[in-house]
Amino acid sequence: MDIPGEMGADAAAVQAVAALEDRSRRELYRFVRASAQPVTREQAAAAIGISRKLAAFHLDKLVNAGLLVAAYDRAARTQALGRAPKAYRPADVQVSVSIPERQPAALAELLIDAVLTARQEEGPRDAVLRVAEEHGRRLGDQARAAARPGRLGAERALTLAEGTLRSRGYEPLRVSPTCVRMRNCPFEPLAHQATDLVCGMNHRLMTGLVNGLQANGVRAVLAPRPGACCVELTR
Repeated sequence: MDIPGEMGADAAAVQAVAALEDRSRRELYRFVRASAQPVTREQAAAAIGISRKLAAFHLDKLVNAGLLVAAYDRAARTQALGRAPKAYRPADVQVSVSIPERQPAALAELLIDAVLTARQEEGPRDAVLRVAEEHGRRLGDQARAAARPGRLGAERALTLAEGTLRSRGYEPLRVSPTCVRMRNCPFEPLAHQATDLVCGMNHRLMTGLVNGLQANGVRAVLAPRPGACCVELTR
């Protein structure tokens, strides 16, 4: 299981939300989502009382934003034109935007993975921490494979870790050449309900990341600060 949160996902979510700013576009989107069958431009235009041309413009904008999918419906071939009309259906996506970034789904996936892979000798907390470190190591392995950096010094390792953690919503800040702090915890506000567990997960995830990077000169340390993630990376 990969932890969600790629950089491109943020831009796509913002684009999708922006596409729904227009009132007619919102009404069209609701109509298409409520329909049991793909909707043609003519049907959409009639449903909200606008011209076919304007409906086509807005529907294609929703396609470009990733909210709808368009295809030619050969079963609804028009008698007048003799060709299949374009029909629209909802895309299989879920859109959410949060500032700063929150990833409750990522936390839920880690917890589910821990339940499903729990070993007989493990307690629940131990299983969660193990899974978090395994995921962090996998992220580090992927970052190292992509960069092929060879032997890593502390500063280069911190730079690679920054990029990975930024794409996961941690908002890393390089406060010195040898220290990276996380300005955001993507697991808020759940961290307030189980602070020790969530901070432990973050710590183990970043420990795994450092190990996956094979960055022997860097370590993840607990350094709690109000309004920020409780972990920082340091030489």
